[in-house]
Amino acid sequence: MPRRLTATKDGTHKALKNTAFESRTISWLMQDGWQLFTPVLDHGHQTDILISDGPNYHRVQVKTIDSKDGEEKEIENKWKDSHVNVVVVFTRNSNWGYVIPAFKEKKRKLNHSEHQRFEQNKTSFLKAFHKL
Repeated sequence: MPRRLTATKDGTHKALKNTAFESRTISWLMQDGWQLFTPVLDHGHQTDILISDGPNYHRVQVKTIDSKDGEEKEIENKWKDSHVNVVVVFTRNSNWGYVIPAFKEKKRKLNHSEHQRFEQNKTSFLKAFHKL
């Protein structure tokens, strides 16, 4: 059976975990019938995933947080001046997240009334995503 015998650097490990959450989002959206596109490089545009239903395109940004910060955590608007439509926030060390419409304010609480909470599974995520 294969085993990884080399150490992973901290920065690399963080990038791998973040990419895994993006891949999970991509998988769930593909299973829902969306066309998916991933930018070769998203720096400056804040777009991790581009989705389309055919005539319409939507930019999605995926973020991760630590669950110890709780649902009262203020999310900083890091997509300002971009065309992001949806932000998906995953907790790295728990089993919940939020689907939120991109907002204009500098910060907003994660559990804001416009945000949709989900458990980290396809059914719960898609239910929250469809409520936007």
